[in-house]
Amino acid sequence: MNSALTFVNSPLLWGLAALAIPVLIHLINLLRHRRVPWAAMEFLLASVKKNTRWIRLRELLLLLLRLAAVAAVVLIVARPQLRSRLAGWFGGGRTHHLVLLDDSYSMQDRWGDTNAFDEGRRVVRRLAEQAALQPASQLFTLLRFSRCGRPGGRTEPDLLAERVDRAFGQRMVALLEDVQPSQHAAQPGPALKAIEQLLSDRVGEEHAVYVVSDFRAAQWEEPGELARVLLRLQQAGVRLHLVHCVDAAHGNLAVTRLAPRPGILAAGVPLLMEVTVKNYSSERASGVSVLVEEDQAERPAVEIGDLEPGESVTRRFPAFFATAGEHVVKVSLPPDGVPADNTRFALIELPLSVPVLLVDGDPEALQARFLATALAPGGPVKTGVDPLVEGPTYLNRQPLERYRAIYLLNIDRLDEAALQAVEAYVRGGGGVAFFVGDRTRAEFCNQQLYRDGEGWLPLPLVGSTPLVVDRLERSPDVAVTDHPLFRIFAGERNTFLSSVIVERYFKTQRDWEPPPRSSVRVLARVRNGDPLIVERTYGKGRVVAVLTTASPEWNNWGRNPSFVVLALELQAYLSKSWEGEELLVGSPLRLADLDASHYQPRVQVFPPGAGTERAITLDALPSAASAAAGETPAGTSPPAQPAAERGRATMRFEFPDTDLAGIYEVRLSTTAAAEESRYFAVNVDPGEGDLATLHGRELAERLPGVKFDYRPATEFRLAHQDPTGSELSQWLLYALIAVLIGEQLLAYVASYHPPAAEATR
Repeated sequence: MNSALTFVNSPLLWGLAALAIPVLIHLINLLRHRRVPWAAMEFLLASVKKNTRWIRLRELLLLLLRLAAVAAVVLIVARPQLRSRLAGWFGGGRTHHLVLLDDSYSMQDRWGDTNAFDEGRRVVRRLAEQAALQPASQLFTLLRFSRCGRPGGRTEPDLLAERVDRAFGQRMVALLEDVQPSQHAAQPGPALKAIEQLLSDRVGEEHAVYVVSDFRAAQWEEPGELARVLLRLQQAGVRLHLVHCVDAAHGNLAVTRLAPRPGILAAGVPLLMEVTVKNYSSERASGVSVLVEEDQAERPAVEIGDLEPGESVTRRFPAFFATAGEHVVKVSLPPDGVPADNTRFALIELPLSVPVLLVDGDPEALQARFLATALAPGGPVKTGVDPLVEGPTYLNRQPLERYRAIYLLNIDRLDEAALQAVEAYVRGGGGVAFFVGDRTRAEFCNQQLYRDGEGWLPLPLVGSTPLVVDRLERSPDVAVTDHPLFRIFAGERNTFLSSVIVERYFKTQRDWEPPPRSSVRVLARVRNGDPLIVERTYGKGRVVAVLTTASPEWNNWGRNPSFVVLALELQAYLSKSWEGEELLVGSPLRLADLDASHYQPRVQVFPPGAGTERAITLDALPSAASAAAGETPAGTSPPAQPAAERGRATMRFEFPDTDLAGIYEVRLSTTAAAEESRYFAVNVDPGEGDLATLHGRELAERLPGVKFDYRPATEFRLAHQDPTGSELSQWLLYALIAVLIGEQLLAYVASYHPPAAEATR
């Protein structure tokens, strides 16, 4: 026997008992007949006896047609399927269910007594239980979004082509009990591509792919590659099912950013932190506040206030750490439907002081010494700045990366090595302040520093010129813009900045203005409208050019109370951007260039909340530079390395599995049996907190050409899907129509119809 007949809704076959109804009606009608002797009928009975066999045959056919009609109705509801056993023996006729379960943290979305992930788990469990009831061969693959496209291209399914048996539903229940939403902002793309690659190696199977997700608008609004992958799956004969796990978009508040404000970051110096909260909701959020912890010590909450729908608000709050080292700032919102994005961490490394380099072209270094006093006055005032005064030759003799800012004052010339060092410093993210003086030469600045706008100097110079005294209008000598350098003087310009007198400055070319669509900005002008302070972004760094002296030679600014404040604000503005790398959940932790002579290869990683018993031990590997040192191919040069690094073996370390938000500790062991720890702050991707969702019609509009079955999770049943095997219900419907037509025709023929003429008499 090469085929098997099965039913999707087999319990409904009890409806075949209704076949007894027409037979009972026929028998009851026979019992109602009575024999009445009548001489006139004798002749008719003799005639009927000749046709009895034909009459009984018609009645039997009519009864059978009515039985067939009842049976067809029952079978259509029971949904019969015809499966090929022979094909199953050779691998055909097997159905492979591939379930992609969204476990991104937006699936924590809670409403009532349920959440999106619980709805998704119910769908998977229901699908597994119903697949276990199917008589034909079934396979099952379960793949979570967060376990696809992991570092190194890894894909880690929970189940891979597992054969479904009668106990499969129970095993799935046990498996799903341990599965929870991740803290990843996992996307559907890697999961769909993983399925596409898996199916390319499996032939002779029927494939059904189920995407069980919350279908957030941020991921599906412009599907692009998602639509192309789904279309390829459809063209490969895969049946696509989209199962929606949320009933509607719900409100959510999220902390989207936490970072120190650019400034002087040093131990013992107050710093300002910035926290941003966004309202991912269609309703107003009132009285929002953020709890703050510094190194696990509670601090006063930050009042955010009211947030309109879609609004994002940033607030500043002070923080203070008396000791050098790494410190943790944690902020958190009150609990809501999506807890993962309510908390954010910042790891801040504070040195004892901030090194700053002041390079003065004047051998007496008058400007450098004056500025150094303003930056670090000493005594009880602690600014955190550690200024070093040097001459121009220092620039080509020492590495500059360690300095948070470089001041070039009254420079007359720089040699080629110094020019390259300063340019590389700015391109890499450093800040440079350029002050002119009596030794400054416009020709050198224009040719070597400005270079027709290609260099780092913001503007071309002509030469020094006096500022003509204004004896009539008595307007201030300095007019500033609304820039971070001067915001601290807001409301006090008449008392401080208005009393600054500029006697001489460097003039720029006539009618010069910042080029359009450039980063050059004029921050302050002198009374006649000429630029006095100009900035530009160069590479990753920034440059501020001040066209007068830093010492009170060409102005009285150095004797004005605003000068010390402005010097510290300038240092804060120029300081390299906060170097705490923003790591998101799923980003690997990396350590590079570990000195192999100082550290052992064994490294321990402590995830957030892990004790010593949960340490993960890995080995560091030789870095590429070290490996290449002894294997340089003939005719090629070894990799370029700093002089201090040449000949030194180094190691690199990478930890890929950052599945939790929080602070990770990476503990290194030295060759002297000491231990050193490095810390990393890992946060969730705030964009996943946007809970706007798309439903069936909206998905269809964004996936043109893709045919799919869309179901809310609460309505999903395997019975709603196209059944596996050959469907017979449609053919039974056609047969039912034919039987009903035949039954009507036969009933008409079998009944008595008097001639029309007799009927009218």
